[in-house]
Amino acid sequence: MPFDPWDPDFVAHPYRVYDELRRQAPVSYFEPTGQWLVSRHADVNALLRDRRLGRSYLHVATHEEFGRPQEPDFQEPFWRVIRAGMLDVEPPVHTRLRRLVSRAFTPRMVESLRPRVRAIAERLVAAYADKGGGDLIAEVAEPLPVTVIAEMLGVPDQDRHLLRPWSADICLMYELNPGSQAQHTAARAAEEFAGYLKSLAARRRRAPGDDLISALTQIPELTEDELVGTCVLLLNAGHEATVNVTGNGWWALFRNPGELQRLREDRSLLPTAVEELMRWDTPLQMFERWVLEDIEVHGVRIPRGSEVALLFGSANRDPAVFDDPDRLDVGRADNPHISFGAGIHFCLGAPLARIELIESFGALLDRAPKLELRQEPTWKPGYVIRGLRSLELTFAG
Repeated sequence: MPFDPWDPDFVAHPYRVYDELRRQAPVSYFEPTGQWLVSRHADVNALLRDRRLGRSYLHVATHEEFGRPQEPDFQEPFWRVIRAGMLDVEPPVHTRLRRLVSRAFTPRMVESLRPRVRAIAERLVAAYADKGGGDLIAEVAEPLPVTVIAEMLGVPDQDRHLLRPWSADICLMYELNPGSQAQHTAARAAEEFAGYLKSLAARRRRAPGDDLISALTQIPELTEDELVGTCVLLLNAGHEATVNVTGNGWWALFRNPGELQRLREDRSLLPTAVEELMRWDTPLQMFERWVLEDIEVHGVRIPRGSEVALLFGSANRDPAVFDDPDRLDVGRADNPHISFGAGIHFCLGAPLARIELIESFGALLDRAPKLELRQEPTWKPGYVIRGLRSLELTFAG
């Protein structure tokens, strides 16, 4: 089976293909998307830190200079939001935005959220258990991180149901060669979300509260677009990974019952288990970078203006870095996975995601003497952000 991110069989089972790429073609050109695939851990890790590459090129070149078409007008709301957030900009803009936003994500601040995260997780799991199970993703995995980030931002309770659909629609644009309908859906969602956030920020300027949007409105050097872009990024990045690690992770444990039993018998393994589940079946399979200066990887010259596709899912199974990489080991101690990225774009919310995952898995293990799979799940069609459609479980006891 070749590398084919639109093939449901490949999306469900990409790891044998990755193994072939690492052994036979660690750097290869993928014609359908015009990208260079990079599959080995050492190369992916190095390129994430290489300042000759960037998430954007617009700070050094125009679309025309990079041989890229102008974006259609209807996409403007999407790109206006995305390019105002720190993920899709480079220094010095990135440095300034990250410094401002990182004030809300200090280790002390994040750790102070643990009791609240635990309370939300326990409430969701209790309701899930009382009804005998159901779709774990819809009833626990999604509402937990959305509730946490909504509380941090200060989104009112009655509006929180809007957040997950907006986020899911915006993320459609991150897939490879998204279709016309997906592009229009993403642009519409970005426009609606931006309008909502501008209205909410205006209210918080007049009457600040104890929340992140209120704090951001008090920073004079932050433009309105940057405030919106920051909030959209915090929502998208602040829950997409947690949702999919939860679903992918439980599905991995059901396929490895010995490891699930280890967790049930020893909760002290939860921190290493969470890292291992992120490594073994990472929700972010690919992360892209633009080549700002000519580079060479394994003797392959990749010219300025090219796009590289860094295969996180492959890097996390590289036998040059991980012993027996295809084996799930919830006690794996040496685990330098790159699911949170590396370099200046390393995930700012990684500490919070870890807390959410540990508390979520812990609550389910505590409340469920025996959690069972009701039916085998299927994967959503997306490859870049890879997760299950649903995960139907039942409780015994």
